[in-house]
Parts: sequence; C-alpha cells; structure tokens
Amino acid sequence: MLRVIQIFCATLWCLCSAGIIFGFAAFKVVLIEEGVYSEYCSASQNNSFQEPCIEQDLRLNFMFAVSAGITNVMAFPVGYILDNYGPRVCGIIGSLFLTLASSMFIWASSLPLFFDPYLAGYILLAIGGPFVFISSFQLANSFPTKSGSILALLTGAFDSSSALFVLYRICYQKGSLNLSLHNFFSLYLLVPTFILLCQLTIMPHSSYKTRANMAKLSIEGLNENGELARENDATSISEENETQALLPQETGDEFIQHSSSENHLHRRKSVLEVYIEGQLEEKSGGVFGILHNLEAKDQIKSPWFYLMLVFSVISMLRINYFIATIRSQEEYLLGNIDLALEMNHIFDILLPLGGVISIPFIGMILDKMKTFNVLVLMSVTSVIISLLGLIPNSFSLNLMGILLLVVYRPFYYTVVSDYSSKIFGFDTFGTVYGLLICICGFCNFGQNWLDKCTHIVFNMNPIPVNLLLLFASILSACILLKYIHVQLMRKQGPQQFCENY
Repeated sequence: MLRVIQIFCATLWCLCSAGIIFGFAAFKVVLIEEGVYSEYCSASQNNSFQEPCIEQDLRLNFMFAVSAGITNVMAFPVGYILDNYGPRVCGIIGSLFLTLASSMFIWASSLPLFFDPYLAGYILLAIGGPFVFISSFQLANSFPTKSGSILALLTGAFDSSSALFVLYRICYQKGSLNLSLHNFFSLYLLVPTFILLCQLTIMPHSSYKTRANMAKLSIEGLNENGELARENDATSISEENETQALLPQETGDEFIQHSSSENHLHRRKSVLEVYIEGQLEEKSGGVFGILHNLEAKDQIKSPWFYLMLVFSVISMLRINYFIATIRSQEEYLLGNIDLALEMNHIFDILLPLGGVISIPFIGMILDKMKTFNVLVLMSVTSVIISLLGLIPNSFSLNLMGILLLVVYRPFYYTVVSDYSSKIFGFDTFGTVYGLLICICGFCNFGQNWLDKCTHIVFNMNPIPVNLLLLFASILSACILLKYIHVQLMRKQGPQQFCENY
C-alpha cells in the first residue's frame, strides 16, 4: 500500500512541476497582459496588452529559450546526484529550486532593478523540474512486473504538466479569481511544500534498484529475479545450463549495486543473457548490442553517437523554437491576429494531451517495428511537420502540422532514449544519453539567435528560419540513416538485411 501511495504522490507532483516550462505559449499570454518587459517598449511602438513590441517579445522568448536549454542540460548533473546521493536528496533539492522560483515571481516588484526576477524564476523552474521528475524513475521498480506502466504514468504526467499554465491562463483571463503572478505563485508554493513533506516522510531514501538495472529489466522483459516474464520462453532454455552459468543475484527490494563497466565487459555472460540479447538483436533488426562492448569514451567517438547527436540537436531546436514563437509564426502565416490567438490556444491544449494520448501508440511502434524503420518513420514525420509549417493562409494545414508536432515530440524523445539503450548498452546509458541530452540543451540556446533573425533580419517572416531547419533536418536524417544502413549491410549481408527490412 505504501508503494501505491508513493507512486500516486510522485505522479501528482510531476503533473504540477516536471515540465511546466513547456507550457510557455500559454504562460506568455499572462506575462504580456501583466506587462512583463513592457518597459522596454518605446512610446511609438505597439505596446498593447494583446500584442507585444519586438523587444518585449524577444525578451519573453529568450526566457523560454534559456530555460528549455537548461532543463535538458540538467539531465547530466541530476543523474550524477541521483546515482550518488539517492532520490530523496534529489527530490529535496528540486523542492528548494521550485520554492526559489516561486519567490522570484512573488517578489518581482520588490527586487532590485538590475536583477531580472522573471528570467531567474523561469530558469529555477527549469532546474527544479528534472530533479523531481528524474528522481521518481526508480519508483517504476517498486512493482517490477508493472514497471512499464509506471514509467508510462510518470512520463504522461511530465507531458501533461504543461497544462498547468494553460489552466492558469484560462483562470487569469476569466478574471474572477484575481490570479496575478503574485497570487498564482503564492498558491503554487503548495507544490514544493508537498514534495518536501513526501520526501521526508513516505518516499524511500534510496532507489529500489539502480537505473541501469531498472532499464534492463523493463526492456528485456525480465522480472526482479532476472527471469523471463513469459514462462514458455523461459522453459526453452536448458535449466541445467542456466543454473551453471548464472551468477548469484540479489532479489527483493534491496538496492542492487552493479559492477563497474570494465568488470562487466569481461565477465562471463549467462545462458539467459545470451538468449535474451539474441532475441533483442533479432527484434531490433540487428542494431542491439553493436557498441555494448566499448567504453563510454569510445562510444562517444563513434558516428553512432555524433550523427544521432546532430539530428537530435536540430529536432530539439526546431520543437522548442516553435513552442516559443507559435503566436508570431501563425500571425504571419495566417495574416490574422485573432486566428493566431485561436491557434495558440488550441496548441496550449494539444501539447499536454499529445503526450498522454501518444504513449500507447509509441510503445506499440517500438515493440513492432525494427529500429531502423522507426528512425525512418521519425525522420519522415519530422520533414512533414516542417513542410506543413511553411504553408501560408491555411488554418487547416497549419493545424494538421500542430497535431503531428504534439505527437512527434514525445515520440522523438522516446526514440532517442530507445536508440541509446540499444546501441550503447545499459552500463554506459546514463553517461552517453545524459551527455547527448546535455549537449542538445546547450545548443538549444541558439534558439534565441533564430528568434532574433526572424524578428529583425526577416521582418517577422518565420519561413526562412523554418526552411533552414527543414534542410538541416533532411541532411542530418539522411546521413544518419545512410550510415546505419551501411553498417547493417556489412554486419548482416545484403540477403539477411532484405529479409529483416
């Protein structure tokens, strides 16, 4: 019963804090109406409560660009703290950052003029989110046979957390509750208080298992004893050979320490492991285990890493650039302020819904399709979304692009994670995947440069920047897919490759 309560509490706070910064499109409307950064508009510029001036718009978008980059950069240090100090420490640190973030917005008018409380507050929200979200992953193994469902629940809460700012915008615009920034974030202090109380009382001090073991159990379909979940598969392996080859394991709820990468690379594999890895290699179309025998530093030097990194940087940059500038982009493409606001409001609702609705379909795609085909599907979808974002004077086609984008966003993140686990292995997953996301976060700061080009160089025309991102996406995807195709052809031979694909 305690574990059920732990999962419920973690889902609740993830829903209220894990990824709320991605509800920026809705929150930006409130910031504009509250007059945030309006002092940077001259008297001759358009400075209404509905339409920001150029300098105000750039500063607001910069606030999101920096925060979106930082929340991805934080994946690496949060993972380190989680591995070394446990989920409770992570959760407490996250609650402190969320408290500081709320304080920035609450006392914004009282802080010195040289200090930007809105930028600082949003950055602190971006830092606190990963701490409370990533530290919840270990709960997936509180019920090993249900770990996939628990991870999906937590991921769905993360994707849906952007809805908090959507609800805030709706309540703010109705005006009946008088929810100014000061009042809203005074109320929001309940969230970090709740997280802190949970961490000090009911949440576990240490993880049920390490993240590497949890990922391996989830992906390989094993139970907590390292056995196949399906009895008919387990019985197909010789019990006598399995008993002789298996290494001793700890079971139960104890925190399991795994050996170093070097020891793991040279230890003898059990019959069960060989069988499972063979099944996964066949299921993935031959990509599983390609770099498992290399150390992290050698994996990072491989084209398998840096080609996916380039594609990921471009995809993340394009997604976050659109989230920050949807209103101005749609206003230019549709040529109507009211239609642009309507599209903005539709996007506010679809963004959190897209993550929740797409979770079972993403799982089905990853389970049924070969990894190479999944990457092809992801690349083609990315190109279609980019093309739909270039069509002027068509509300329906622009809406179709948004519908695809809100589904593509969680699909992209999941595929990159799945790709990393299959190619690089579980022993180096945290380091390699964390570094990939961290670099993507740093590169995301370039979003501000793209925004300035759109506003100043291209006079609010988003098409040139979107064309640049489209060509970059096509080029990076083609190079990545061509490399994987060549490597699989060399490994399997033309005949077997054709049979697999």
